[in-house]
Amino acid sequence: MKFLKNRTVLGAVCIVLSLLICFALTPLFNQSVSRKTSVIRVVKDIQSGEQITKDMIQTVEVGGYNLPETVMKKADSVVGKYAKADLAPGDYVLSAKLSDAPAAENAYLSSLNGTKEAISVSIKNLAEGLSGKLAAGDIVSVIAPDYKKQGSTVIPPELTYVEVIGVTASSGNDTDQTKTESGKSDSEDEEKQLPATVTLLATSDQAKILAELESEGSIHLSLVYRGSKDKANEFLATQDKLLDALYPKSAGSSSGTGTGTNAPATSSAAPESEGK
Repeated sequence: MKFLKNRTVLGAVCIVLSLLICFALTPLFNQSVSRKTSVIRVVKDIQSGEQITKDMIQTVEVGGYNLPETVMKKADSVVGKYAKADLAPGDYVLSAKLSDAPAAENAYLSSLNGTKEAISVSIKNLAEGLSGKLAAGDIVSVIAPDYKKQGSTVIPPELTYVEVIGVTASSGNDTDQTKTESGKSDSEDEEKQLPATVTLLATSDQAKILAELESEGSIHLSLVYRGSKDKANEFLATQDKLLDALYPKSAGSSSGTGTGTNAPATSSAAPESEGK
């Protein structure tokens, strides 16, 4: 170890180490920093639960140093996925922020195929919405007090059997979703879960009538059936037959503006109950 006490030898060692760092390690480090890689970056605001489309993202080249391991690098792996969190322009898309399926509270909207529409009606008090007891999958009748200002309370034949697909609180969250996520039991929390709107699955003609009733400000929903999907479909099939009678395709498809005011009388007999 005596040679380490020799200043000449020690100086030579330091010089060699310096040269090694300058000409070997530093270029390797700079190379890793300057190495480019393609990543997916957000170019438009994306809301949580929204499906990502091509125009929302872009592929850019950035330095590969210190990038998160989960950053997405191929657009095909991102387009069509659903955002699990809000994304802002400039954000890199990470796999942890993507989902193959829509959020549970939006699933019923993503399943629409164009044959029917989702439309919400306001529940202004507990009585109008079955005291907050309605749930997705229920079959309801829509009761219209003073229908078309004629002084009578009726169930429009177009709205005899309608399916509930969502019940939403004033916060914008579906009540079934918030109930499962909240462990609170105080009265203030319970009040927040009271429904503000009910979303119904409707045809275009049904949606027009619901919009009219909503504008008139008075709708009551009565529960007709809650149970198996097969039985619920029987009620909906009966409603479809009513709509076919009210809006014959030969005439109704060309105008598409009927509201059922002069609709012919039709039978709206409910399917036999499961107990019969």
